[in-house]
Amino acid sequence: MFARVLIANRGEIAVRIARTCADLGIETVAVHSDVDAGARHVAMATTAVALSGAAYLDPSALVEAARATGADAVHPGYGFLAENAGFAEAVISAGLAWVGPPPDVARAVGDKVNARRIALAAGVPVVPGSPGPVASASEAASFAAAHGYPIALKAAGGGGGRGLRIARAADDVAAALEGARREAEAHFGAADVYVERLLEAPKHVEVQVLAPHPGEALWLWVRDCSLQRRHQKLVEETPPPRPCPEAEMGEAAMAIAKACGYVGAGTVEMLLDRDGAFYFLEVNARLQVEHTVTEEVFGVDLVEAQLRVAAGEPLGFGQAELEPRGHAIECRINAEDPAAGFAPSPGRLDDLREPAGPGVRVDSGYRAGDTVPRAYDSLIAKVIARGSTREQARRRMLRALHEMRVEGVATTLPAQRLLVGSEEFRAGIHTVATVERSGVLEPLRARPADGGEAPRTLLVEGRAARLWHPAMAASAGGAATGATAPMGAVAPMQGTIATTLVGVGDEVEAGAPVAVLEAMKMETVLAAPVAGTVSEIVPRGETVAAGSVVVRIAPREA
Repeated sequence: MFARVLIANRGEIAVRIARTCADLGIETVAVHSDVDAGARHVAMATTAVALSGAAYLDPSALVEAARATGADAVHPGYGFLAENAGFAEAVISAGLAWVGPPPDVARAVGDKVNARRIALAAGVPVVPGSPGPVASASEAASFAAAHGYPIALKAAGGGGGRGLRIARAADDVAAALEGARREAEAHFGAADVYVERLLEAPKHVEVQVLAPHPGEALWLWVRDCSLQRRHQKLVEETPPPRPCPEAEMGEAAMAIAKACGYVGAGTVEMLLDRDGAFYFLEVNARLQVEHTVTEEVFGVDLVEAQLRVAAGEPLGFGQAELEPRGHAIECRINAEDPAAGFAPSPGRLDDLREPAGPGVRVDSGYRAGDTVPRAYDSLIAKVIARGSTREQARRRMLRALHEMRVEGVATTLPAQRLLVGSEEFRAGIHTVATVERSGVLEPLRARPADGGEAPRTLLVEGRAARLWHPAMAASAGGAATGATAPMGAVAPMQGTIATTLVGVGDEVEAGAPVAVLEAMKMETVLAAPVAGTVSEIVPRGETVAAGSVVVRIAPREA
């Protein structure tokens, strides 16, 4: 086993990995940005390295930190560079062990079009789609004419809802294709987009796979992850609440893993239609956020399994020993305001009290007094409830959600209390459309959490986008105020410039939309703080830090 592991991540997952390493007697190296210097994951590690700039996204800095501290392996967690084949290659080239699938495998399944080809070759059904990237709107429209609307246009190198647009009629196709291409290029460095028939209101299910060697794979049952907003999961559980072809899905997932030579822990995501037919969606070549429910039901530590596979050690169990016992549900507690369309709500955690008691587990990256920075993902903690039956697990989850207290920021707790307590969830008939279409969250949307006005929204290429003005920074906890803000539109959080709406030399009025920032799977339209002339613009596709000026404006003389 390894002696020292560098954890190339932050927050909850970095704490989670550090705990397993401690159980195994492995020392850990934490890395952190300036804003994370006092973070929980730093305190948990044996030693820590401060990284400047885009700390968690700099492969060379991460590899150098591992070498300088004597680490012999790197665990990427999830998010950031976890599925980046180039980073995996850099780690291996430095003589370190990579706790993840081989780089060529990550690259093969990371391209969604290629992953569809692998699934088809393995005999796994896929949603009808184009055989490769579409070259034009007319090609996408021709596919729709043959297969029917609605259609989904997806980034070939994407996932998690990024680079995804929906066209429900022929008039929507051109704008949807352009939007998907723009977001694909910004996030994945390539504008290739393919088209699929859109399944209306399916269930989103996934199979946990664990491959000790190429050509050998185990499956650890199926998770239902259908309660989502903006294609990001809110509640997950295992086993699935309604009958589904679990054994067939498990066989399909293992076939895909074997076909691509997968090694380590991974997830094969699928869609389940109303008739019980399943279709391959994508492969996540990493540990999933919701791996906890699988651990609770099977009594295995998936992080330990990852480390053992990477170290060439036996797992200590096989498929015959993997029998699910009971039921587990996970809720992701995010610093987001469900009363304002799940807008990010960064800030100081004035109080954080975690639930406890029989069957309750909490994985958290924060403590009371910590600050949830606007620069990173909004996940505060994961609450996991286990029971001998689904109903016992559900009731324990409701109890835990009511016990948990978070003060200082808005959170998803009110929404999850409603969702887990809803009749749709109790009956297990919820789908990916439940959060947006069922009306279960209307009690929250009827009133903003702080009693004020909800953030203004507008449509950008058919998608709802939040409008942000620098003068809002004071109420959002930002450093700038209306009186001290730079003369330009500033980013309220770290993100990627999705598009610019003005050009250098353009005259703008105060409050006019000038750019679109994509962060946390939400588009935020930045507004001009003053009337004047645009003098400088950060290019589309660039990543900017919170507080950065995106569009600089020379004020108009009174």
